[in-house]
Amino acid sequence: MAPKGDNVVVSNMKLERMLSMKGGKGESSYANNSKAQALHARSMLHLLEETLDGVQLNSPEVPFVVVDLGCSCGSNTIYIVDVIIKHIIKRYEGLGYEPPEFSAFFSDLPSNDFNTLFQLLPPLANYGGSMEECLAANNHRSYFAAGVPGSFYRRLFPARSIDVFHSAFSLHWLSQVPESVLDKKSMAYNKGRVFIQGADESTAKAYRKQFQTDLARFLRSRSQEVKRGGSMFLVCLGRTSVDPTDQGGAGLLFGTHFQDAWDDLVQEELVNSDKRDNFNIPVYAPSLQDFKEVVEADGSFAINKLEVFKGGSPLVVSQPDDAAEVGRALANCCRSVSGVLVDAHIGDRLSEELFLRVERRATSHAKDLLEQLQFFHIVASLSLIHA
Repeated sequence: MAPKGDNVVVSNMKLERMLSMKGGKGESSYANNSKAQALHARSMLHLLEETLDGVQLNSPEVPFVVVDLGCSCGSNTIYIVDVIIKHIIKRYEGLGYEPPEFSAFFSDLPSNDFNTLFQLLPPLANYGGSMEECLAANNHRSYFAAGVPGSFYRRLFPARSIDVFHSAFSLHWLSQVPESVLDKKSMAYNKGRVFIQGADESTAKAYRKQFQTDLARFLRSRSQEVKRGGSMFLVCLGRTSVDPTDQGGAGLLFGTHFQDAWDDLVQEELVNSDKRDNFNIPVYAPSLQDFKEVVEADGSFAINKLEVFKGGSPLVVSQPDDAAEVGRALANCCRSVSGVLVDAHIGDRLSEELFLRVERRATSHAKDLLEQLQFFHIVASLSLIHA
């Protein structure tokens, strides 16, 4: 019989208050399992800088405001904000102007581990001196920082207050699992699966509709918050297949060994099949067309660049021939982004059992994982269209 004590039912209404990458600094924390994201972000810096070159510069007397949406709790967000601000400073100096003061907002859902993030922030440089003194201060930041908890599918900032929005590896997370996917009476019910990978067409349509609805809400909110002349640089998981049930790298991450580990728990009667079927990963990797349709329908932003970018593997291992290390890396990667949801759904003890099985299965398929697990990203550079 499936034990009842650890099982906790989590409704979609609670997802926003609960969803986060795994906090802290432990082995399976996001902070220690986001090296791949850092590598992928660095490989796209030239695209980010192209976007920044198109941002309208205002009077140096007006603070320049940067936002990272879906910042999570690792050092990647701090690195990117630093890159953005240094690039804008170069632009001001190239025009012969003294750079303005800078403000950076780190935003994520309320359950994000902001404490770990804030501990990683370098100390503020002495703003009593000149900007040159601030920049010369090693291991110090040249901007004022603040955290903003809340969903980026709603308004977060005052109107016309932000110069640059940046968001990487976040927009593929849906605001909720589509309700029809968890409804036994619905054609879209995702029976036997915990992800969209390999699901029925009706399930895929429900996921796609949820993604496009969420993205439309995102764009509508940002169009009110960004300054005229401001821009956005957005990166999310994408796919090259026309078929939405082929989710590419995300499909391999959540639709193979992770799926099989859930099936193991059911077969071993540690959880029942309904408990498994009521858990779905709220992620959708869109195609370029999925993304483009929403931007064009919204009409607030001009598309400067919209492309699929090959990011590479999410697994960063020191010894590729060590199958155990590869298996552990896959389990930790999976757990760092989905562990909080799994813990809430089946409890800590069964969650531990699940990810042990993910690791075991991944270890026995280590060579295939290293060869096949590749992420593609949608990269979008958007500028507000002047009314």
